[in-house]
Order: sequence, then structure tokens, then C-alpha cells
Amino acid sequence: MKKILFAASIVITVMLQACSTHSTNGNDVVNLSAKDFASAISKTTDATILDVRTAEEFASGHLDNAMNIDWNADGFDANVSSLDKSKPVFVYCLSGGRSSAAAQKMHDLGFTNVYELEGGLMKWRAAGLTIGPGSGNMKKTSGLTPEQFSAMLNSNKPVLIDFYADWCGPCKLMKPSIEEIKNNMASKVEVISINADENPGLCEALKVDALPTLLLYKNKTEAWRNIGFIEKNKIVEHLN
Repeated sequence: MKKILFAASIVITVMLQACSTHSTNGNDVVNLSAKDFASAISKTTDATILDVRTAEEFASGHLDNAMNIDWNADGFDANVSSLDKSKPVFVYCLSGGRSSAAAQKMHDLGFTNVYELEGGLMKWRAAGLTIGPGSGNMKKTSGLTPEQFSAMLNSNKPVLIDFYADWCGPCKLMKPSIEEIKNNMASKVEVISINADENPGLCEALKVDALPTLLLYKNKTEAWRNIGFIEKNKIVEHLN
């Protein structure tokens, strides 16, 4: 009986580990929810907190004590290699795409303890956690107010809202489809694209915590929501 219980405990442990990590060349990158990420940082005294967004994004606000190395900028490998590879590194971006790629690259470079914020700062905000102020060096944009957004929904036609970001790969893949729908179905639907980076408050209010996100409104009421890439024909099905 003891052997059976011991074997069962091993299986459960492996299953839990599989849900919280992804393997990179034999190593593990640990994915943490926003609250677990915050808790782990608070309990680690020598951690490196790494923001892999652009310098402009970083300047608009970031996690306390974070440093910035842009994943998409030239020289990422060289810049990140200057960090102490033996120390825990907590990596994040806006929605998780860039931080996932950066975390994997860091393991390839020999970092031994890499923790990634699952879902990025969008999930961080959704969990009610705060973000420190930026340097104030970038041009401030207040974004759309809830009142302005509500005014956009004043239409006799359904309104399709496309939340995107310039750096978001799936958003770029969907862009041609969104443009085709906007141009070819103008008599049936109004299409509005909103940059999530420029409207963090609106994203938080609408519970948009991943990109791309499509919201379909009919009579100013949300009728459909899709998170992630979706084919054009599937979008059209909901519009019809």
C-alpha cells in the first residue's frame, strides 16, 4: 500500500510540474501567475527583474526595481549575457509573447533560474496589482476614456472592436483579415482598431488581458468575444 501511495505521489508531482513549466533544451522556465510572480519576487533578495518591452513602454511604467532590455532590439543576447546567470531572473512583457521568447533564449545562454510572468502586465493589472511610474521621458497618452469608448458604440450596425499591439505577432497575422472586413463589409459592420499599449486603462476596464482580442457589440452590448488569433471566415460567421 505504501508503494502505491508513493508512486501516486510521484505522478501527481510530475503533473503539477508539467502545468507550471515548459522545457527548453533540457532546462525549465517556470511560468508563474501574476500573484505568484509578485510573491516570488518579494521572497527573493538577489533577483533580477527584467522588462523586455521597448524603452518607450518601459518609460510609461514598469515593475519596481526592474531593468529594461528590449527583446526586439539588436544586441539582446549580448546585453542579457552581461547579467549574473546564477541569480534568479524574473522576466515579463505586456502580454507574455516576448517574455516567453526571451526566457527561452536566456536558458539557451545558460541562465539557470528563469521565471516568466504568465500573461504579462495585462494579467498583472487584471489581478489588481500595481505598476510603478515610469521615468516620464515618453510622450504621455491618456488613452480613451470609458465615455469616449461608449460613444464609439453608438451605431445602428454591429461594432467590431479589435484590440491589438504593434509588436504582437498574431495581431499582425490578423490585420489583413480585419482590414478586409472593414472595407468589404462596411454596410454591415463598423470596425474599430484600438492600440492596447496606448489604452491600458480601457483594457483593464473591459477585462482585455491578452492580445489580440476581438469584441463584438450589438446595441452597445457585448455579444461576442474572442481571445487570440482567429481566421477571417470564423469572424464573418459571428458578424452574420
